[in-house]
Amino acid sequence: MEIPFEEFQKLDLRIGKITEANQISGSRNLIRIMVDFGAEERQAVAGLLQWYKPEDLVGKKCVFILNLKRRTVMGVESQCMILAAEDDKGNVAVLQPEKDIAEGSRIH
Repeated sequence: MEIPFEEFQKLDLRIGKITEANQISGSRNLIRIMVDFGAEERQAVAGLLQWYKPEDLVGKKCVFILNLKRRTVMGVESQCMILAAEDDKGNVAVLQPEKDIAEGSRIH
């Protein structure tokens, strides 16, 4: 399905630096991630434990979407979503900029 460019422009995609990450108590795959976007900090809930240790995410700059409707997962509010790719073998990789760029940088 194709969407008009104007619809794409509604997405608030930004670079965020992960400052803290830990497994959500009682879950098998969920990680609570604190993210610095320069002007603000938000938390995300991500089902990445199968592919990443929480401590390996800390310090990474990744791509996030900020304007999805917030939701609560296992008692933790997810205020943004990290973007990741999955191949046909089930491998998952978080999306990262290919060179260093400031936290909060917009993706166009």
